[in-house]
Amino acid sequence: MSAKQEQAFVYTPPTKQAAVGATPLLLTSPHSGACYPESFIRASRLDSHQIRQSEDMFVDVLLADAPRVGVGVLSANYPRAYVDLNRAPYELEQALFEDALPAHIDRHSMRAAVGLGTVPRLVAENMPIYDGKLRFAEAEQRIDTVYTPFHTKLDKVLTDLHAQCGYAVLLDTHSMPSQATRLSPEGRRIDFVLGDRHGRSCDRRLSDWLETELMQRGWQVARNKPYAGGYITDRYGRPADGFHALQIEINRAIYMDESNYSKHAGFTRLQNDLTDLVERFAIALPDLLADLSDASPGEPTRSAAE
Repeated sequence: MSAKQEQAFVYTPPTKQAAVGATPLLLTSPHSGACYPESFIRASRLDSHQIRQSEDMFVDVLLADAPRVGVGVLSANYPRAYVDLNRAPYELEQALFEDALPAHIDRHSMRAAVGLGTVPRLVAENMPIYDGKLRFAEAEQRIDTVYTPFHTKLDKVLTDLHAQCGYAVLLDTHSMPSQATRLSPEGRRIDFVLGDRHGRSCDRRLSDWLETELMQRGWQVARNKPYAGGYITDRYGRPADGFHALQIEINRAIYMDESNYSKHAGFTRLQNDLTDLVERFAIALPDLLADLSDASPGEPTRSAAE
């Protein structure tokens, strides 16, 4: 592997200052990694197509222009089938391991219980990844070398942004299979799902603004259904402390062919929309959050309440 692939993540800081000066905004793509270690491939029962079904393909590329408009991007190098960064550190299930798991494992994780823990047993469509079982040492190695460095970097960047700007805003970016999206009232499949843990992980004015902007661009948007946000949103979203986290799920069908893993003509439009969106979001943030003392974290805005 190249030196880049051996790293747990790629962080691209802003390459120029945003229009409003320093911005508290950070984008993450924890599931778009495509570095599959040879040892992992050998241990898997899946072919090179099947193993990628859980991958948020091209999301990091969709965000690639954000640094030039003043917004940094943190992306995973390794796939979620290898280690899932959107889980707590030790959401593991005994069924995947041949040796006994230590006492500090989260034995109550519902996600791990269905095969979707920090080291997953399944990929999408409930397909088992392995023929046999793993040793706990293998999971620990993945957590130490991939999971922990990613979260250490994420925590540091957000802490630095908060120190510089007085608050920090995280947009955790994912993609979803088109069949997982529910139909809108108009009969169209949803293009974006915004997840803010039902108002707990960020001030709702941020979610309101993003929903309005996306809909004005012609996209269908849902809030918190079927995705309300995962571990990253929950861990880093602490509005009372000035840390706001929001998950964005993008329907893969609007930018790629899900059958052959290739971009289609919609990719460029979506990439341009997302770049413009995050630039405008960075500009809007000071006004959106200027009067936080007047609203409790998670409290609906007046327009939402009405």
